[in-house]
Amino acid sequence: MRAHAAPREDAFDRLMAEVRACAHCVPHLPLGPRPVLRGLPSARLLITSQAPGTKVHETGLSFNDRSGDRLRQWLGIDRDTFYDERRVAILPMGLCYPGRYEAGGDLPPRPECAPLWHARLLAAWPRVELTLLVGSYAIDYYLKGRRQKSMTETVRAWRDFPPAILPLPHPSWRTTAWEKQNPWFAAELLPELQHRVRTLL
Repeated sequence: MRAHAAPREDAFDRLMAEVRACAHCVPHLPLGPRPVLRGLPSARLLITSQAPGTKVHETGLSFNDRSGDRLRQWLGIDRDTFYDERRVAILPMGLCYPGRYEAGGDLPPRPECAPLWHARLLAAWPRVELTLLVGSYAIDYYLKGRRQKSMTETVRAWRDFPPAILPLPHPSWRTTAWEKQNPWFAAELLPELQHRVRTLL
């Protein structure tokens, strides 16, 4: 059994090493390249998010910030479960910190990144049964032609998508006011999200 598994594991390790050595966007990255992603081939939950912030860039650990705390609260899981790569994979739309606008706020994920890496990485996680599209960049990319007029309307229409996909807002501090304006999120979507996550993990 092990003899058959080894080549596949070697191919996965080579792919991850290739991704982590990526320097494709170097001229555009103010802090330099540091691709941040997680997940082993056994992962059943995939979180497709935005791009690393400065703290994630510094630590190399996905969602190692307040937005991660909120996301884990939404999912109903603790840090140990969240960071168990055997069960959870995390793939940003942009793998490296993209920098900031002069007026403040992070720039969008680099547009080259997802077309360059996502298809190969998704193929490396064959056991994923639930993909969370976290934030408008992931929603726009993966729900082309199926998204609603806004991120809010798309998330509210979560029942219209296949059970293997759930769109979510980005769990930044800005979402505090958004949640108050959209009480259906906590009342309807979060219980379903937590149920699906518990079933998988």
